[in-house]
Amino acid sequence: MGYPIILQLQGVPCSVVGGGAVAARKVKRLLTSRAQVTVIAPELTPVLQEMATAGKISWRQQTYVPGCLRGARLVFCTTAEPAVNREAAAEARAQGALVNDATSPQGSDFHVPASLQRGELLLTVSTGGGSPELARQIRRELETAYPEAFGAWLERLVALRQKLQHELSGPQQRQAFWRQALSGAILDFVRQGQLDRAEDELRHAITDFGTES
Repeated sequence: MGYPIILQLQGVPCSVVGGGAVAARKVKRLLTSRAQVTVIAPELTPVLQEMATAGKISWRQQTYVPGCLRGARLVFCTTAEPAVNREAAAEARAQGALVNDATSPQGSDFHVPASLQRGELLLTVSTGGGSPELARQIRRELETAYPEAFGAWLERLVALRQKLQHELSGPQQRQAFWRQALSGAILDFVRQGQLDRAEDELRHAITDFGTES
């Protein structure tokens, strides 16, 4: 059983060994996290080539050799050659970097879960590398359960939380409020895209709960 964690990668040097489709998937996610990405590969997929041309990633146009990973704190080994991936992984660990080896889940320090992003709301599903397809299937089900509106709803909740801190003073009151405010009925409004109605219900809950308290 792994330890779930969200890494803050803005400006963090990350290296991807390999330039194929798997590498492209890793790079896209790293760029979303604003990481500083270097790809080491003699050739790139068209998608990665576009990124390199646009200056979104650094490209070392060569096969992996020892010394390529100097300074990297997170390393993805994505070539189709397990021996190359193992060698790169060993170098990465020797300098204290964490490694994800696409050809060896057991030889990886971490796994990348299937994920669903709704604004600042991030939902992840992991099988510990045992069945990536099952994780992807569950992710597809989450897409229906948590549509795009949840990202905007989270933004509203952040603003309303400030109001809550003034009207409900104690932690027990706040916990009781959230149990009421985030009821199934309110979340159903969010799923239907009725954010104004959901917010009205939430504001009423704040007022009513404050009066009862």
